[in-house]
Amino acid sequence: MNSEQLREYGYRVVDFIADYYKTIETFPVLSQVQPGYLHNLLPESAPDQPETLEQVLDDVKEKILPGITHWQSPSFFAYFPINGSVAGFLGEMLSAGLNTMSFSWVASPAATELEIIVLDWLAKLLNLPEQFLSKGNGGGVIQGSACEAILVVMIAARDKVLRSVGKKALEKLVVYSSDQTHSSLQKACQIAGIHLENCRVLKTDSSTNYSLRPESLQEAVSQDLEAGLIPFFLCGTVGTTSSTAVDPLAALGKIAKSNEMWFHVDAAYAGSACICPEYRQYIDGVETADSFDMNAHKWFLTNFECSLLWVKDQSALTEALSTNPEYLKNKASQANLVVDYKDWQIPLGRRFRSLKLWMVLRLYGAETLKSYIRNHIKLAKDLEQLVSQDPNFEVVTPRIFSLVCFRLVPVDNDEKKCNNRNCNLLEAVNSSGKLFISHTTLSGKFVLRFAIGAPLTEEKHVKEAWKIIQQEASYLLSK
Repeated sequence: MNSEQLREYGYRVVDFIADYYKTIETFPVLSQVQPGYLHNLLPESAPDQPETLEQVLDDVKEKILPGITHWQSPSFFAYFPINGSVAGFLGEMLSAGLNTMSFSWVASPAATELEIIVLDWLAKLLNLPEQFLSKGNGGGVIQGSACEAILVVMIAARDKVLRSVGKKALEKLVVYSSDQTHSSLQKACQIAGIHLENCRVLKTDSSTNYSLRPESLQEAVSQDLEAGLIPFFLCGTVGTTSSTAVDPLAALGKIAKSNEMWFHVDAAYAGSACICPEYRQYIDGVETADSFDMNAHKWFLTNFECSLLWVKDQSALTEALSTNPEYLKNKASQANLVVDYKDWQIPLGRRFRSLKLWMVLRLYGAETLKSYIRNHIKLAKDLEQLVSQDPNFEVVTPRIFSLVCFRLVPVDNDEKKCNNRNCNLLEAVNSSGKLFISHTTLSGKFVLRFAIGAPLTEEKHVKEAWKIIQQEASYLLSK
């Protein structure tokens, strides 16, 4: 590593990125390239001799950027956001520069201890129960994604119950969720060896705004117990992907506890909003959970990836995931004086991810972060009103956070044609390059999703996006 070359090249790359953000609105939000486009632009083999940084950056500009869907564009409203910020970016730079491999405390004490401290800070901002703090048996850990978080707690729950009933009972273990739960739960079941026929996906509908009915859960659990099966894992969601539905945590947790099930709460998207006192109510009942997860990289100005997982019983994770080869043994670990995060996750290696979260919290402060989230929710509320005022459209399910679910209304009650028309509207809007939205289906309806959460998004971008949607809709309806 040549420090002067780093200084010179670093300035150039930072300038390149700063210029990118300055001009980000000139790019089509959704990449317009065709599959395989890059194979025609790059050579078939790596260069034998060094090339210049200018050559590489020119290729990024001319060949890579056209193939980028611009998630940081102020007109990106698809899926859920992934946030970036100056603080998050600087934290990433520091992490890359220090380039530690922080699998155990001794491998980089500051990396482990900062993660413990910052996760406690966040737990306090969320007003999580004390059992999730590091001073007791619980604590927090940064995972790469909510998908990884679900997997590690499912493995912990699986091993915990199998230690009690015997390993041969694996085929009897049952997992419960709603039909709105993220698909990562199914993947976790596949990896953890849970038989897919033992995954209970419970139906939801508009009568509960697509949240899971406790009665449906209790009925399914009772049937499985009668059949000699073992209920062991329940996943509740605060802010489902399709419509940001909120499951009734307290009622679900009561059922989970009475049946000795592990209760995991997935708040990947909406958890960030719960630092605001007025939205904390949506995680009421979290005290009944065994684990809780939110993605700071979604809506908390922290660059990807940074998924925050808290557990009440850290030993459940370490007993399931711990390894202790001779080449990793050290006095601090052997004496149980420290946390070794390698035993809280799937991989051994891990980045110094807490640096960027620490910088976000310090450079912005809790009140700025609250205002940031409230602003996005206000913009979504305003959009919801605009949709409601247009007779060609309807809001499909009530908005809770910063996602608006809507569609063109059916003509002559023809739902099939209505679904096709909304699909065509989605394609027309996205192919314009002026904005990017995504879709879902709710009760058989093709629904458009407009998720506000990009750091650069302002009121003017939302209004302009809505204007384009109306224009494209008018064209389709005139056909």
